[in-house]
Amino acid sequence: MTVLHSAPKFASNDGVIEALSVALGDVVVAAKEEHGEVVLTVARDQIENVLRLLRDHHEYQQLMEMAGVDYPSRAERFEVVYMLLSVTKNHRLMVKVSAAENTPVPTVTTLWPNAGWLEREVFDMYGVIFAGNPDLRRILTDYGFEGHPFRKDFPLTGYVELRYSEEDKRVVYEPVKLAQDLRQFDFMSPWEGAEYVLPGDEKVAQQPAPPPVAEPKTTEKKADTGAGDKANDKAAQPSGDKSEKGDDK
Repeated sequence: MTVLHSAPKFASNDGVIEALSVALGDVVVAAKEEHGEVVLTVARDQIENVLRLLRDHHEYQQLMEMAGVDYPSRAERFEVVYMLLSVTKNHRLMVKVSAAENTPVPTVTTLWPNAGWLEREVFDMYGVIFAGNPDLRRILTDYGFEGHPFRKDFPLTGYVELRYSEEDKRVVYEPVKLAQDLRQFDFMSPWEGAEYVLPGDEKVAQQPAPPPVAEPKTTEKKADTGAGDKANDKAAQPSGDKSEKGDDK
């Protein structure tokens, strides 16, 4: 039985920016289509009202994901991105707000319960504060972790990490030391040859050189091939000649 669904197989962005810009009014800071998706940037203090309007009046029923972005050169260095899905229209929408370290973003846990976990992730990784979140704790980093590791100016060393020690039979804190060996790239072409000893080359230097060959062996005549007459005769045949197929069996 054929099952029909009201949602189109491929949703178009035609007219979406215009319609939503009119509906949201002055709270829209910027609107564009990028990589095939509609992206709206709205005023931070109105994000809860904006998402409620999109959910209740424009059929964007689901909050699929939230993400943070860090632009250290900006006065408000963080962007919080809300990814919405309309099940009935089969259409996705991205809504953004900007924030600084000391400018809280209103929580949207009043609209979608799953926002609680998503806001905790952005808080943990970037340090964005969500005002009104009832349980704004770290969710991915260790207990007592300091700093926010997805910030672009986060140092690779100087912090501590938590692990369970089998020797001490307890949880221990250790300094984080991230080796940078793999970041030392050699952009020399492999055909030019490196000016230093590559790992493993020292083993070749320890092996004795093979003895020189007094007289190189050549196959100038049929007897030097090591094959019998039957194999030599077949090799001399044109590739399309099938007359002796199976003789070598």
